[in-house]
Amino acid sequence: MTGTTQAAIFEKYGRPFRVTTIPRPAPGQGDVLVRIRASGINPLDLKILDGAAAHARHLPPAVLGLDMAGIVEALGPDVTKFKVGDEVYGMVGGVGGIQGTLAESAAVDPDLLALKPTNLSFREAAVLPLVVITAWEGLVDRMQVKPGDKLLVQGGAGGVGTAAIQLARHFGADVFATGSTSSREVIEHARATFIESSEAVVDYLGRLTGGRGFDMVYDTVGGTGLDASFEAVKKFGHVASALGWGNHLLAPLSFKAASYSGVFTLMPLLTGEGRRHHGRILREVARMVEAGKLKPHISGERFTLETAFDAYQAIAERRSRGKFAVDIG
Repeated sequence: MTGTTQAAIFEKYGRPFRVTTIPRPAPGQGDVLVRIRASGINPLDLKILDGAAAHARHLPPAVLGLDMAGIVEALGPDVTKFKVGDEVYGMVGGVGGIQGTLAESAAVDPDLLALKPTNLSFREAAVLPLVVITAWEGLVDRMQVKPGDKLLVQGGAGGVGTAAIQLARHFGADVFATGSTSSREVIEHARATFIESSEAVVDYLGRLTGGRGFDMVYDTVGGTGLDASFEAVKKFGHVASALGWGNHLLAPLSFKAASYSGVFTLMPLLTGEGRRHHGRILREVARMVEAGKLKPHISGERFTLETAFDAYQAIAERRSRGKFAVDIG
């Protein structure tokens, strides 16, 4: 398949995109060509745009965008997982030199894809992949959340936080989440017990766990949020973090004989290892969505390729209420 496609190109770190025509990608051996209908925007995309994520380099000129939902247009040789016309979603590029999703078309590794939940629009599906994969890897793969667990989510109102609350509730955990006063409604709507983030850890531990601590803590904040997680977990408990870098004192964790796990969602994209697992997670999540167990936390603001940079600016200015999606065709 030949021809051209529209894409938003970032040419310099931190600068607005240039919407232009590029050659239409051709599906290589084992690839599928996806007609992208919507691209989901994450805070991580902003860090990549600014060149502020050493672990997530994407050298300009390039197409950004990690998440997408769209329609399979063509199949490369030996592809049997999907057929032309399938509606799919996934976290497929925008890092490590792999073309991103702020474009009309992309050649994609089908291991990274799953059929889109049938009860979601393309916009709604496009904001899910990164956050649900990150939440799943921490809760299910690392901590093996189960019925009756007391789980604390640090930063419950963000994309990963709201996904983690809903996943943990699905698996039977009793969920608590920290956040600012303004985020209380979002956290409670996701069905977690709200904890004001300014409350001292020792105070909410006494109030909610009798001072025992939480069975597990999922940190989506990093920095002092991870330090608070080490303080909040119980003896022999488990902490996982999606932002576990920086310098942290391990004594509060070690003296409880508790465990720590890091979550690095980009690893399959960057290394090629574990891509099939991402597809499996997305298939499970699609079933949850179709059963009414998980809903995307999406903003009502609308963006196109021409205004996609505005979405990045909104994230930088912290004026997002829900995740942003860019409509593409």
